[in-house]
Amino acid sequence: MATNTNKQLPSSLMADLQSTLLNKTKPDCNSASTADPNPEKEASSETFGTEKKRPIVLVTNGEGIHSPGLGFLVEALVRGGIWDVHVCAPESDKCFSSHSISAHETLVATSEEEFTGATAFSISGSPVDCVSLVLSGAIFSSHKPDLVISGIERGLNCGNLIFYSGAVAAAREALLYGVPSLSISFDWKNGESQESDLKVAADHCMPLIYAVIRDIEKGVFPKDYALNIGIPSSPSTNKGFKVTKQSQQRCQKTWQVVPSSRHSSGAHQFMPTHQRIGIQLAQLSQAASAAGAARRVAAQRKDIEVVESVAAPGKPETKEVVKRLFRLELLQKEHTNSDEGVDLKALENGYICVTPLHLQWHYEPKIHDLFSNWLSSAVNGEKDYS
Repeated sequence: MATNTNKQLPSSLMADLQSTLLNKTKPDCNSASTADPNPEKEASSETFGTEKKRPIVLVTNGEGIHSPGLGFLVEALVRGGIWDVHVCAPESDKCFSSHSISAHETLVATSEEEFTGATAFSISGSPVDCVSLVLSGAIFSSHKPDLVISGIERGLNCGNLIFYSGAVAAAREALLYGVPSLSISFDWKNGESQESDLKVAADHCMPLIYAVIRDIEKGVFPKDYALNIGIPSSPSTNKGFKVTKQSQQRCQKTWQVVPSSRHSSGAHQFMPTHQRIGIQLAQLSQAASAAGAARRVAAQRKDIEVVESVAAPGKPETKEVVKRLFRLELLQKEHTNSDEGVDLKALENGYICVTPLHLQWHYEPKIHDLFSNWLSSAVNGEKDYS
């Protein structure tokens, strides 16, 4: 919104959205797998008759174009048969790329043939790059998408994790272009969840997707908002949709030291090519480089350091640079918020949470006054010290 925890839809629109979701019955997953899964297809077909262009849905994600969640979502959309489905997703996992873009870099778009009934490209960039590239008109020759859907991600993008999520950022990028968007994530449990759960999750999202497209066509879908959808770990037994607020739940960040021996084959990735003269790993014997070994620090650090000899282009001088390797692990803390209206609590209770997110940070007018007074006082205080 960056994303926003406080600024929700106006109360009247929240009530309308909640009413729409409550009126949706949960789909029968058996019937959803047939050729006509849409409980409102007859009405939708009238809305999207032959006299009008078929709506276009763009699907992207953060995990990469070959992820099963994206595949099942595309399959479900294609089965509907009432829209054109385009796919543009990263060629590799970018799930924690947030709202990064590949400025001043050359990206490669590669056509993909694995999605029957959809046109697809993989991009050597971030999820935001994918959406931006499509909405610029550079990839597909057809009209701008009517809706952008990002997902389905294995692992929730709820609470404060939405600030890091590449999938949520892709939905946010669509809003910057004025295109409504959804981001979808699944509460994946390692050792318990199966890929088939993602197919069930995709089927259970379809009533909401149909409703969003219908209201976009009618011009009544709220502008400047994305819907962040979280699906519980047992999607087949969910209790239905529930409009929620973003919780303040934080994830635990743990930085692990990576032994250089585990990265010896890929140590070059840390060094620019034009600077690379020679690579020396700290665990090499002293005989390999007596001079280098003499400059190394304590022996217990040998296995966690990469030592390289580098020089600026065109200069004979070299210097030794020590680099240590780390890897970030994110752990979701146990949910402790008792507020029944937040996303994680709704998921815990078995609901599919639907959280409206806004483009703008929001603060109350009194906060503006508070910081106006603070800034005036702070500036005057600085003058007193001069």
